Amino acid sequence: MSPHQLIPQDSDDKIFLTGATSDAKENGFVDGIHDQDSDKAIHESMYEPPIKATDDHLVEFSEAMRTVAKALRRAAEAKAGAQAEAAEWKRKYELERASNLRNSHEGATFEGSLCNSGEGRLNNSCDGTKVDNPAIEQSERCCRKHGICSHEILQDEATNTNYKFAGRKVTRKASFRLSWGCNGEKSGQQKHEVVSFERGDITTAERSSKQILLKWETHPQTVFILTKPNSNSVRILCAEMVRWLKNHKKIDVFVEPRVRTELLKEASCFEFVQTWENDEEIKHLHSKVDLVVTLGGDGTVLWAASLFKGPVPPLVPFSLGSLGFMTPFQSENYRDCLDMILKGPFSITLRHRLQCHVIREAAKDELDTEEPILVLNEVTIDRGMSSYLTFLECYCDSSFVTCVQGDGLILSTTSGSTAYSLAAGGSMVHPQVPGILFTPICPHSLSFRPLIFPEYVTLRVQVPFNSRGHAWASFDGKGRKQLAPGDALICSMATWPVPTACLVDSTNDFLRSIHEGLHWNLRKSQSFDGPRDG
Repeated sequence: MSPHQLIPQDSDDKIFLTGATSDAKENGFVDGIHDQDSDKAIHESMYEPPIKATDDHLVEFSEAMRTVAKALRRAAEAKAGAQAEAAEWKRKYELERASNLRNSHEGATFEGSLCNSGEGRLNNSCDGTKVDNPAIEQSERCCRKHGICSHEILQDEATNTNYKFAGRKVTRKASFRLSWGCNGEKSGQQKHEVVSFERGDITTAERSSKQILLKWETHPQTVFILTKPNSNSVRILCAEMVRWLKNHKKIDVFVEPRVRTELLKEASCFEFVQTWENDEEIKHLHSKVDLVVTLGGDGTVLWAASLFKGPVPPLVPFSLGSLGFMTPFQSENYRDCLDMILKGPFSITLRHRLQCHVIREAAKDELDTEEPILVLNEVTIDRGMSSYLTFLECYCDSSFVTCVQGDGLILSTTSGSTAYSLAAGGSMVHPQVPGILFTPICPHSLSFRPLIFPEYVTLRVQVPFNSRGHAWASFDGKGRKQLAPGDALICSMATWPVPTACLVDSTNDFLRSIHEGLHWNLRKSQSFDGPRDG
């Protein structure tokens, strides 16, 4: 066979392939491949005996045609399956739509019968399908902003099992939104850990753990030791603790300038102990110290907290004073206690502080205030040496509270509830409870009982111009400031609390402190051999 005799066969093959491609383009998939004649033609063309001069060419061509045929067959099968699935989904949709329309019609008829009979009516539309409503669209847009919206959950139909027509689909509840405000202004800060939202019902979230644990991610490198002054036993313990921390724990030690001088007088080996030289260095002390250790009583804890105007490192208080409501650790076991603290994790109590501003009457505006003062226990406003009653006007977030006429007023934290506030008749409050105690001192009214405000309020105590005398404010028992008529004291919760380590946990330590420190509810037990019922 000559080469010219190959041309018709090659032309036929090209014509067939072009035709198959044209059919595929017109129909979207190849239906013509299933034709028996076409299959037979392809089979004959692929298995026709090759010519010697073109053996390799025909083999490659036949393999290519076989691959194309398989691909087109798979495409046809896939499209047929997709069409069948789409038809099934369309059938289900039509059935569901018909069912919804039927239920909607029955609900509307049922509502009309209730209204006509006077038995009652439903509040909203009974239509269970989605309704185009501008209010709903606006509610959908608000969910992208701060707050918690109800429409995402309430948009679907719900069954009210408590309604007397149980089993029937009832109307949607009205959509609403939760947001939080501070001092009358809206705030974007969310508190989803406190409030949960489910199907339009507001609940408080359950707390899986009420105790705060501190776990070190890196080993502590620096410890700051604060001591009670003028105590020989405290000075001896401090020197021993410094040696142990440096030699056994390889930890750097910070102390007050006074303590460093005392240590160097005892031995020159304490040269490694660090301290600060001016007040500017104290402001950055929190960035250098990992842990604070106090050796003394509650007064030493107050002194330690006053050194930190911002963040406060974890504080470990050892009991070496008179009273110890905030000092659960015993000095005799300081090695075991510090071992436990340095390894972690350990429980802590976040003791909230109050931030106080004094605004003078001569100030041009309220922004012109004195430097803020942080207190861990309380701020006290009393009459000082004056023989006249203290006269104070009190406001809470610009709302008038009362006028105080008496010896004075105590604004206390919950940590300070066992201090001056308790002596003035205030309640004892767990230190983990965030709040501000409002306790009068010897008020000239028998109905003036103490209050507890939530932690987010701002209190303003002002000396009115018609007051007969001045008032005096003291902050944790020190730093007294005179308040003349027209002066005011602004008090709010501070941003930075004081984290104190717990011996067991916050509640256990609190109960131990009031039992041991105050002998709370301690009395002789009633004799068992007295008169009995029945």
